[in-house]
Order: sequence, then C-alpha cells, then structure tokens
Amino acid sequence: MSFKDKVVLVTGGSRGIGRACAVAFAKAGASTVVISYAGNEAAAQESVALIQAEGAKAEAIRFDVADTAACASAVEGIIKTHGRLDVLVNNAGVAVDGLVMRVKDEDWDKQLDTNLKGAFALIRAVSRPMMKQRSGAIVNVTSVVGDMGNGGQVAYSASKAGLVGLTKSVARELSSRGIRVNAVSPGFIGTDMTSHLNDDLRQKMLEGIPLGRLGNPEEVAQAVLFLSGDASSYITGEVLKVNGGMYM
Repeated sequence: MSFKDKVVLVTGGSRGIGRACAVAFAKAGASTVVISYAGNEAAAQESVALIQAEGAKAEAIRFDVADTAACASAVEGIIKTHGRLDVLVNNAGVAVDGLVMRVKDEDWDKQLDTNLKGAFALIRAVSRPMMKQRSGAIVNVTSVVGDMGNGGQVAYSASKAGLVGLTKSVARELSSRGIRVNAVSPGFIGTDMTSHLNDDLRQKMLEGIPLGRLGNPEEVAQAVLFLSGDASSYITGEVLKVNGGMYM
C-alpha cells in the first residue's frame, strides 16, 4: 500500500492505536501525517518524532474533538497549509466505566461528545474539501463492545455502536463523490486503556478470545491502512473486526 503524496489526519495520535496508525501511514509513504491530541504534548511530540523518522512531514495539533468549532478550524488549517486532506482517521476516544444506575450525566455526555459527536464534526468538516477533490477515505475506530455490549460500559458501548450507524450513513451519502467511509472495530488491544486490568480480569478476557491473546496497536493500524488505501477501493460502509475472534 502506497500513500505517496497523501495528507493524513489521525485524531488521538499521541499514543496507542492512534500513534500506531500515524507511524504506519508514514511508513507507507504518506507525505504529511497530522495528529491531534487533547493534552499530553510530550507524548504528541514523541509521535511527531516517530513519524518524521519514517520520512514523512509531521504536525501535532492540540484540540478537543468534542468541540465542533475546533474540529472545523483544525481541518480548515490543514487544508490551508497542505492544500488537501486525503485520509481522516477518527480514533480519539475516552471511556468512563460505570454501571448504568451510577452513570453521571456528565460522564455520559463526555463519552458521547468525544467518541461520537467528535467523529461527526470532523467528517462534516472534511466532507466539502474531499468532495471538491472527488476523493478521500474516512476510517472510524469503533470497538468490539459497540458490537456486543459490555456491562459497566453503557455510554462507551453506545457511542461506539453509534459510530457504526454514522459510518454506514455517511458512506451512502459520499460514495458518489469518490469518498469511502469504513470502520475498524478493535477487540481488546494492549494499550493504556487496557493496562489497568488486574491479572484475574485479564485472564478471564483471554479465555473469551479464540486467538488467546490481546491484540497490539500495530495490528489495528494495518486494518486502518487497508481501508484507507487503494487495496480497498471497492469497499465502503464496512466494519472490519480486529478482535482475535472474540466476537464473530
């Protein structure tokens, strides 16, 4: 897969899956990889260095994807600076666990605003310039819990399930302009989000994964790359599961 001369935006690119995606695009020849981050500037600059080490131009932009005006401004700036935007990866996300009877309104809103509204806002912002280009690829990072649900993650699961509906609807809207919209649904991946699990819970999870292990961010990144490139030119509105067989 070659992304020569392509400009890519990966949200939540300072660590985990987002960083792995950003570096993978650089390795695949993207000319410019822009990452967004919410607050950890040091981690964002680490990602920038890793991208540059692969020969691509790199830029880190700090903004909250839950802020729709900030999303529009970020995309406008990228277009103004780089002249185009070829790939959007909506990866930024947040999880606040809690049983449904104890979920606070602010925790519900935070997860829906970041995980779902943020993706919508960025898709809305990139749709017009991509339509003018008559080309583009959008990949939304959902989750296995959006497919199967998970106790204690009602808001997170709802936000990720909502991403599936968003993906399919936008795919139908933008397909006639040469823009493809797909999603990747990771299972349990070895990132900061799963690092807090105790040994008993981790073992219980592994028993439910036919491949018998957690995934790694690079494996998810390869799926994102596939759905962003020419190798998947006849695929849109699809959700690619990367979960070790946990949910089929």
